[in-house]
Amino acid sequence: MHLKAKLKIYYFTAIFSVFFAIAGFSYNTWRMEVTEDNNNIRTAAFEVIIVLAELEQVIYAAHYDQNESEGNPRVGWVKVGLASDLSALVGPEIENSMKKVTAEWSDASPYLTDRDTNVKPLIDSITEVRMKIKHVLKTLD
Repeated sequence: MHLKAKLKIYYFTAIFSVFFAIAGFSYNTWRMEVTEDNNNIRTAAFEVIIVLAELEQVIYAAHYDQNESEGNPRVGWVKVGLASDLSALVGPEIENSMKKVTAEWSDASPYLTDRDTNVKPLIDSITEVRMKIKHVLKTLD
């Protein structure tokens, strides 16, 4: 084999290796970025679910147990605020659903200890957010 042919093969191999390395590095970078985004969404979603469960405990303590210390509306407002803030990290659909929870909480919170207050719309909106979060978690890459 002539030197010219050997150099051609060598150059082709070098160029192909560089191209392959760049493609591999690009894919790896993209995959790590997607994984990090999914991890952030997953972490925020689990935290929102936990906070919503704590909010339900506040609602049940106030409405059904008539316990004004465990069912304190100010504690509920903190839970609603935290869940709303974290919902922005999960996605726009969850954030919009949390706006509904916030509105329901705003309407119901002053009257939670009143037996005539219907807390079902509030509980239903919380359940809706949880179901949407579960859907988001199932669809992550």
